[in-house]
Amino acid sequence: MVNEMTDAVVILSANQAFYDAFSTASFDLMKNVWSSSEEIVCIHPGWAPLYGQEAVMQSWSNILMGGHSPKITCHNAIAHFLKFDLCFVTCFESLQGGTMAATNIFLNEEKSWKMIHHHACLLYTSDAADDMQCVDL
Repeated sequence: MVNEMTDAVVILSANQAFYDAFSTASFDLMKNVWSSSEEIVCIHPGWAPLYGQEAVMQSWSNILMGGHSPKITCHNAIAHFLKFDLCFVTCFESLQGGTMAATNIFLNEEKSWKMIHHHACLLYTSDAADDMQCVDL
Protein backbone atom coordinates (compact mmCIF):
# COMPACT_ATOMS: atom_id res chain seq x y z
CA MET A 1 0.00 0.00 0.00
CA VAL A 2 1.29 3.45 -0.88
CA ASN A 3 1.85 5.90 1.95
CA GLU A 4 1.62 9.00 -0.23
CA MET A 5 3.21 11.38 2.27
CA THR A 6 6.26 9.18 2.89
CA ASP A 7 6.54 7.85 -0.64
CA ALA A 8 6.26 11.33 -2.15
CA VAL A 9 9.52 12.28 -0.42
CA VAL A 10 11.25 9.14 -1.75
CA ILE A 11 9.88 9.61 -5.28
CA LEU A 12 10.79 13.28 -5.37
CA SER A 13 14.29 12.30 -4.21
CA ALA A 14 14.54 9.85 -7.12
CA ASN A 15 13.36 12.63 -9.43
CA GLN A 16 15.97 15.01 -8.00
CA ALA A 17 18.66 12.36 -8.53
CA PHE A 18 17.85 12.55 -12.25
CA TYR A 19 18.39 16.32 -12.28
CA ASP A 20 21.53 16.02 -10.15
CA ALA A 21 22.98 13.53 -12.65
CA PHE A 22 22.03 15.85 -15.50
CA SER A 23 23.39 19.04 -13.92
CA THR A 24 26.69 17.40 -12.91
CA ALA A 25 27.03 15.68 -16.31
CA SER A 26 27.47 12.32 -14.59
CA PHE A 27 26.66 9.45 -16.93
CA ASP A 28 27.21 6.92 -14.12
CA LEU A 29 24.64 8.66 -11.91
CA MET A 30 22.25 8.99 -14.85
CA LYS A 31 22.52 5.29 -15.64
CA ASN A 32 21.73 4.52 -11.99
CA VAL A 33 18.55 6.64 -12.11
CA TRP A 34 17.06 4.69 -15.02
CA SER A 35 15.47 1.25 -14.94
CA SER A 36 17.45 -1.54 -16.57
CA SER A 37 14.27 -2.58 -18.41
CA GLU A 38 14.21 -2.59 -22.18
CA GLU A 39 10.78 -0.89 -21.96
CA ILE A 40 12.16 2.57 -21.09
CA VAL A 41 11.37 5.63 -23.24
CA CYS A 42 12.95 9.08 -23.41
CA ILE A 43 11.71 12.08 -25.37
CA HIS A 44 14.22 14.92 -25.38
CA PRO A 45 12.87 18.30 -26.57
CA GLY A 46 12.73 18.28 -30.35
CA TRP A 47 13.72 14.62 -30.66
CA ALA A 48 11.73 11.60 -31.75
CA PRO A 49 11.02 9.13 -28.92
CA LEU A 50 13.91 6.85 -28.02
CA TYR A 51 12.95 3.29 -27.05
CA GLY A 52 14.96 0.78 -25.07
CA GLN A 53 18.00 0.77 -22.87
CA GLU A 54 20.61 1.07 -25.63
CA ALA A 55 19.06 4.07 -27.42
CA VAL A 56 18.17 5.96 -24.23
CA MET A 57 21.55 5.45 -22.58
CA GLN A 58 23.40 6.35 -25.79
CA SER A 59 21.51 9.63 -25.93
CA TRP A 60 22.46 10.44 -22.33
CA SER A 61 26.07 9.47 -22.98
CA ASN A 62 26.16 11.85 -25.95
CA ILE A 63 24.53 14.68 -24.00
CA LEU A 64 26.45 14.30 -20.75
CA MET A 65 29.86 13.27 -22.02
CA GLY A 66 29.90 15.41 -25.15
CA GLY A 67 30.71 18.61 -23.29
CA HIS A 68 27.37 20.20 -24.18
CA SER A 69 25.35 19.25 -21.11
CA PRO A 70 23.35 22.32 -20.03
CA LYS A 71 23.05 23.30 -16.39
CA ILE A 72 19.52 22.44 -15.35
CA THR A 73 17.39 22.83 -12.22
CA CYS A 74 14.08 21.25 -11.38
CA HIS A 75 11.32 23.11 -9.56
CA ASN A 76 7.66 22.73 -8.64
CA ALA A 77 7.93 18.93 -8.71
CA ILE A 78 4.74 17.09 -7.79
CA ALA A 79 4.45 13.32 -7.32
CA HIS A 80 1.33 11.64 -8.72
CA PHE A 81 0.49 8.07 -7.73
CA LEU A 82 -0.99 5.57 -10.17
CA LYS A 83 -0.50 2.20 -8.46
CA PHE A 84 1.61 0.89 -5.62
CA ASP A 85 4.56 0.33 -7.98
CA LEU A 86 4.11 3.16 -10.50
CA CYS A 87 4.06 6.95 -10.21
CA PHE A 88 4.90 10.03 -12.21
CA VAL A 89 6.34 13.43 -11.42
CA THR A 90 5.43 16.63 -13.20
CA CYS A 91 7.82 19.54 -12.91
CA PHE A 92 9.48 22.46 -14.62
CA GLU A 93 13.07 22.45 -15.82
CA SER A 94 15.01 25.71 -15.91
CA LEU A 95 18.04 26.06 -18.15
CA GLN A 96 19.86 28.90 -19.77
CA GLY A 97 17.56 30.23 -22.44
CA GLY A 98 14.26 28.87 -21.23
CA THR A 99 11.94 26.73 -19.20
CA MET A 100 10.54 23.31 -20.01
CA ALA A 101 7.71 21.23 -18.63
CA ALA A 102 8.58 17.62 -17.92
CA THR A 103 6.95 14.36 -16.97
CA ASN A 104 9.07 11.63 -15.39
CA ILE A 105 7.57 8.20 -14.78
CA PHE A 106 9.02 5.90 -12.14
CA LEU A 107 8.61 2.19 -11.44
CA ASN A 108 9.29 0.67 -8.04
CA GLU A 109 11.89 -2.02 -8.73
CA GLU A 110 12.91 -4.00 -5.67
CA LYS A 111 12.06 -1.10 -3.32
CA SER A 112 13.90 1.46 -5.42
CA TRP A 113 12.16 3.97 -7.69
CA LYS A 114 13.68 3.85 -11.19
CA MET A 115 12.85 6.09 -14.15
CA ILE A 116 11.13 4.38 -17.07
CA HIS A 117 10.06 7.46 -19.03
CA HIS A 118 11.19 11.08 -19.40
CA HIS A 119 9.49 13.64 -21.62
CA ALA A 120 10.33 17.35 -21.72
CA CYS A 121 8.95 20.12 -23.93
CA LEU A 122 9.86 23.78 -24.27
CA LEU A 123 7.52 26.41 -22.86
CA TYR A 124 6.81 29.89 -24.10
CA THR A 125 4.39 32.69 -23.30
CA SER A 126 2.21 33.66 -26.23
CA ASP A 127 1.48 37.35 -26.86
CA ALA A 128 -2.15 36.38 -27.43
CA ALA A 129 -2.51 34.56 -24.11
CA ASP A 130 -0.74 34.51 -20.78
CA ASP A 131 -0.96 30.73 -20.36
CA MET A 132 2.05 28.52 -20.92
CA GLN A 133 1.94 26.11 -23.86
CA CYS A 134 4.16 23.35 -25.20
CA VAL A 135 5.98 24.12 -28.39
CA ASP A 136 6.05 21.46 -31.11
CA LEU A 137 9.60 21.37 -32.44
